[in-house]
Amino acid sequence: MKLPTFLIIGVQKAGTTSIYNYLTQHPQVYMSPVKETNFLEKDWETLPPDIITPNKNRIDTFEKYCQLFQDVKDEIAIGEASPNYLFHYQSSCELISRYLPDVKLIAILRNPIDRAYSDYLMHVREATDVAGKVQPLAEQLKFRSQGSFTLKKGLYSSQLSHFFETFNRDKIKVYLYDDLCKNPVALIQDMYRFIGVDETFIPDVSKKAQVAQVPKLKLVNDLLRKQNPFRTMIASGLKFILPVEVRQTVRSALINMNSTDKKKAALSKEERQQLLEFYRDDILKLQDLIQRDLSFWLTI
Repeated sequence: MKLPTFLIIGVQKAGTTSIYNYLTQHPQVYMSPVKETNFLEKDWETLPPDIITPNKNRIDTFEKYCQLFQDVKDEIAIGEASPNYLFHYQSSCELISRYLPDVKLIAILRNPIDRAYSDYLMHVREATDVAGKVQPLAEQLKFRSQGSFTLKKGLYSSQLSHFFETFNRDKIKVYLYDDLCKNPVALIQDMYRFIGVDETFIPDVSKKAQVAQVPKLKLVNDLLRKQNPFRTMIASGLKFILPVEVRQTVRSALINMNSTDKKKAALSKEERQQLLEFYRDDILKLQDLIQRDLSFWLTI
């Protein structure tokens, strides 16, 4: 039975999709065809059925997980990338220890302020907000005692500490998103070395996996992305005229027309200062933990 020899455990909005693509290019590496399996995020098989939303595509059994790697041939390194493993560190550590006790672990960390804002903009863009409204990060800070996943995902020190306590430290490699941006080839070649494949292979890093954008008009974005009576009515009328592929192309084109570069929706200096105060202590703990100078994360 072939199973992963390494995992990308975190974090979201820190280049994990690009890393996944660079790893996939290497002839000695096999990556799960499902990028985010999330199987080792929680113990799916013991969860009460009434609290799980039915999803036929979910990887929620060990059998389904194993099937992801049934096409492995002579690849040296086998991996998958589920960036929520770091955030769900308690359950993930337990399950990784159970199923993959000798696996190598990789984390890519991003300035938590930028990571949180990128995450927030993703929810705005994808219209995945609750009750029709995405709370600005400043508002989330006011009610952080009630919990905000967007903010808490950037508290890396306690998450990473648990992994260090659970696994041999030489099995864990921590990278910074800043280094990925400065020299992606150098970073990925170091990663190749860590997972035990030919480190001289040079991946094509010319194409970005994702181009961050935000909607110009939220109302238009919601109409195009969410299920609603208007969208249903239009789709019902067009299905007799245009094939589904054409309708999807038109919808994507309209979404792109209503999108603009995220730089036009940058955080204000005041908002960055508020977020920095929230993350400051954790950043200081993290730099001691990973032995990297993170002072550049502490500037506005």
